[in-house]
Amino acid sequence: MADAAAKASSPNLESLVAELTTNPVNWVLIGVLGYLLYSLLRPQRYEPPPPMHAKVIEMREYTPADLAEFDGTEGKAIKFAVNGKVFDVSRGRNFYGPGGPYGNFAGRDASRGMAKQSFELENIRAPDEPIDPLDDLTKEERDNMLEWESHFLHKYDHVGWLVSEHSEHGKGPNSKKTE
Repeated sequence: MADAAAKASSPNLESLVAELTTNPVNWVLIGVLGYLLYSLLRPQRYEPPPPMHAKVIEMREYTPADLAEFDGTEGKAIKFAVNGKVFDVSRGRNFYGPGGPYGNFAGRDASRGMAKQSFELENIRAPDEPIDPLDDLTKEERDNMLEWESHFLHKYDHVGWLVSEHSEHGKGPNSKKTE
């Protein structure tokens, strides 16, 4: 008798399903609920970021005085020259910036220092001095400098040439550039 009373007081599954399926409002609610569950549980599509344009480098000539402005102080870019090529080494600020182990080269022609593997100021010319012709380097020192040049060409941006004075157009090496 207890079983019969329990069955009579609680609606059975068949009557519940019949009630849900006969009412059109319930169909709409079931559809909305199904869509929401699908939206939450479906895998998210990967949206790639919009393409970025590569950084444009305008090659130009730098005199030693021009180059001296790029010493990394006050947040400026860091550039130096090796074998007549000017490199932007700002990405290596910890190495080439003020206080870094190669900080003496910032804004200067680092050719002789790289050739001799020396960070001493005696191997770096001041911006008001002529470009170092590097005539007295040994073959080993010249090869060492060329290895450093190759390293910088692969790791940093080549942004110009070191020249004694600007050419007419100012955008390329001129005859006074050190080779």
